[in-house]
Amino acid sequence: MLDNFANWINGYLWAPALVYLAIAVGLILSIGLKFPQFRLIKDMVGQMRKGSSSDSGVSSFQGFCMALGGRVGTGNIAGVASAIGAGGPGAVFWMWVIALIGAGSAFSESALAQVYKTKTIGEYRGGPAYYIEKGLKCKPLAIIFACATILAMTVTGPTVQAGAIAAAFRGINLSISPVIVGVIVAGLFIAVTLGGLKRIGTFASYVVPIMAGIYLLLALIILIINIKHIPGMFALIFSCAFNMNAVFGGVFGSCVMMGVKRGIYSNEAGWGSGAHAAATAEVSHPAKQGLVQAFSVYIDTLLVCTATALMILSTDMFNVLDADGNVIYEGIAGVEAGPGFVQGAINSFIPGFGAPFITIAMFFFAFTTLLSFAVYADSNIQYLLSHTSDTMKRRAYTVGCLIIAVLAFLASMKDMTTAWDYADVGVGIMCWLNLPILALMAPKSIKILKDYETQKKMGLDPVFIPEDVGFDNCELWDEIVDERYADLKAAKKAAEGKGQVEA
Repeated sequence: MLDNFANWINGYLWAPALVYLAIAVGLILSIGLKFPQFRLIKDMVGQMRKGSSSDSGVSSFQGFCMALGGRVGTGNIAGVASAIGAGGPGAVFWMWVIALIGAGSAFSESALAQVYKTKTIGEYRGGPAYYIEKGLKCKPLAIIFACATILAMTVTGPTVQAGAIAAAFRGINLSISPVIVGVIVAGLFIAVTLGGLKRIGTFASYVVPIMAGIYLLLALIILIINIKHIPGMFALIFSCAFNMNAVFGGVFGSCVMMGVKRGIYSNEAGWGSGAHAAATAEVSHPAKQGLVQAFSVYIDTLLVCTATALMILSTDMFNVLDADGNVIYEGIAGVEAGPGFVQGAINSFIPGFGAPFITIAMFFFAFTTLLSFAVYADSNIQYLLSHTSDTMKRRAYTVGCLIIAVLAFLASMKDMTTAWDYADVGVGIMCWLNLPILALMAPKSIKILKDYETQKKMGLDPVFIPEDVGFDNCELWDEIVDERYADLKAAKKAAEGKGQVEA
């Protein structure tokens, strides 16, 4: 019954209107910000190497890795494969489009999360609920978003991550019981998360770059081996994307929908999740972490998702079904859309290596996403409990982690179709709430970036002083700047004073 309900509600949440909304908001923000995702790529990369952690926050790089750990998950393997299986090769193009546009949304939500972050239990917390209350001044809507995020991060989200891990283990035919897989996932999750934000950030900063790097290296090797197929592969992607391919013409509607849907699920731009990780970072200006998080969208979709897609397409290891379940293209017999596509692609390079490699990759991709979910859920739990004692907040964090662990264990015994339905519900609700809010707060996002770029042009290391930008409800920033960035503040005031004298 619950499975049918999830499928039914997704029909409304993921109607074409949401696709149009995601694209429209991404374009509005990108145009208003003058496309920083293209202009400021050097800054995006440079900011990751700067700064360090503090007693209250993680480093910019650790915040980036936590957000990237959330973005790089099962969507990068199973999600891409399912998009191709239902929408054909053209779905890959629409994943690229939503990533390029969505980077503007990722910048905005992450920068706003930094501006309106707070300190609780001695650590930074922030996210859409915080900027909705403080920036948009609409607490009822902030409470609704916090509740929706807790639902998505503790109930619906873990199902697809743990389900994908279990599915990958079933694919290597080791007769490992789903119960054992669930116990391992839940146990390791508890071991890391109960160490708090610092342990999660440290773990992500080591594991995420390594796992993504190895995956991309293998994809590159496969592409080099199949280099003669690359021109035709890209021609196939573009022809299908614009309904100019007779074979895949029957799934054109699914091509666009699945590309955008799985693209949004994978890169998380616009649904506010990455903003929670962005708020935990110690930086001198909100735009710095906004740029870093925008770059994480590129890493997720333009690199990791594309690597998956190209491995599948260059080896012809995919099937495509129409809406009625009829096979319109079969490149690998008897394999459902999912990790099996990628396993087949790798097996074409090293026979027998695909299943164990994808099992390991799926485990780490999904596991780091679960860790990010703990951070995201806790930020909203802390928001709802903002007026309670620190003891109550710490207990709430522990309870939240235990709930995710239990549900991850149970999800290990569910099939992937059901798991995706549950996950889509949570993501859909967050998107419908956060995307219009980002559009309404676009003027603030523009001010943040303008202040950053103005200081850069003056030769300064940008520092955020709320009153200089006309922002209120950002009291924490006065404390942060005075304690950690007093020298940058003094340099800014001196430069402004010099400019006034010369004028």
